[in-house]
Amino acid sequence: MIRIMAHIICIANQKGGVGKTTTAVNLSAALAVSEKKTLLIDCDPQANATSGLGIDRSRLEKTLYHGMLGRAGASSLIVDSEIPTLKVLPADVELIGFEVEMMSKPDREKSLKNLISGLTHSYDYIFLDCPPSLSLLTVNALTAAHSVLIPLQAEYYALEGLGQLLNTIKRIKRNLNPDLEVAGILLTMFDKRTNLAYQVAEEAENYFEELVFKTMVPRNVRLSEAPSFGKPILLYDATSAGAQSYFELAREILAS
Repeated sequence: MIRIMAHIICIANQKGGVGKTTTAVNLSAALAVSEKKTLLIDCDPQANATSGLGIDRSRLEKTLYHGMLGRAGASSLIVDSEIPTLKVLPADVELIGFEVEMMSKPDREKSLKNLISGLTHSYDYIFLDCPPSLSLLTVNALTAAHSVLIPLQAEYYALEGLGQLLNTIKRIKRNLNPDLEVAGILLTMFDKRTNLAYQVAEEAENYFEELVFKTMVPRNVRLSEAPSFGKPILLYDATSAGAQSYFELAREILAS
């Protein structure tokens, strides 16, 4: 039987509060309920993807930090979520120490890639939720990924700083991961009541053309409430506009 390798998607933007973790959690969940074996790897020391899927960080003995330092194998770190086809490789605040401890190590940019290389035949999709910075953790995620999905807040200054991320992606392609592609730009927190949201969408489409996903994630109260209950939106309120948008995005990803 031919085993298909997982598609590894990094969700990155160095700006905070643009919907990276919301997208990582809810897109992973939407694909998982579409019967795709999915793994979400939390690469952010804030560990919001971990807690957003109901995982109690205080009960974790080992996390991504231990794996990236070579103190544990990846499969031993994976935990279950409420969705049987969605697994999680969790993080906690210890991950902050990764950068300092790896500073003088050769190939430090490939720690994550090496850690997860044995997992790629066990999943259809692997998502990497990045911290809001262009740190060594983000570089590791970009080096390990096949493609990068960039959430873009539909607000003023949205495109500011994006050039820095795109330059980083170019450098990663040139030096560490020649196959890295941009999966697409996802407009988030889209408020259809404002002209500004439509202006940002138009500007993004003019600049990125076909790279902008058709799906736009709306501003949605239920979407912002779900993490405090440790649930993806489709388990918290599957009928909400936020849940429907991530189902739509999952369909776009599956069709690509």
